[in-house]
Amino acid sequence: MLEQSELKAAIEALLFMAIEPLQIKELKKTIKADIAEVKEILEEIKIDYNQQDKGIELVKVNHGYQLQTKAKYASIIKDFHQPEVTKALSQAALETLAIVAYKQPVTRAEIEDIRGVNVEKALKTLQKRGLISEQGRKDAIGKPIIYGTTAQFLEYLGLESLDDLPQPEEFVKLNNEELEEIKPDAN
Repeated sequence: MLEQSELKAAIEALLFMAIEPLQIKELKKTIKADIAEVKEILEEIKIDYNQQDKGIELVKVNHGYQLQTKAKYASIIKDFHQPEVTKALSQAALETLAIVAYKQPVTRAEIEDIRGVNVEKALKTLQKRGLISEQGRKDAIGKPIIYGTTAQFLEYLGLESLDDLPQPEEFVKLNNEELEEIKPDAN
């Protein structure tokens, strides 16, 4: 069992080595501390890293905590680290992903009804990238596969949960505002 003075360092070390966000219950179990203590230590770490002279920060994402570089240093990191270039998602894949995110659990046929086109290729692309996965089968004729988003989807978009997705009404408002901006004056 760790000494009280070592708990903060232990949590910081775990966060540093973690590939995915760590949940409070995982930290609690690993360092054998109570939830209130883990939350308090996480808050202390967050405050420590929010100092202006720090290049990383503690963020809450996908119901867990993760260390990441501060956004203001993104250009420096990009110049130093040239990651493998991956193709951006196609418009079809993005539209399919949006439907899955908002309508999940959803079948391929339901997605195709909304989009009006075959979505098999888009679904395979999204699955290959780990953004969606098969969530089981629908209790209907033919037992079609149902799809839903993954934890990687939340991480990719920097969301804590699906509740953080914009509400559909916000899109209508945004679209109306854009239309007003391009509409010529009636003078």
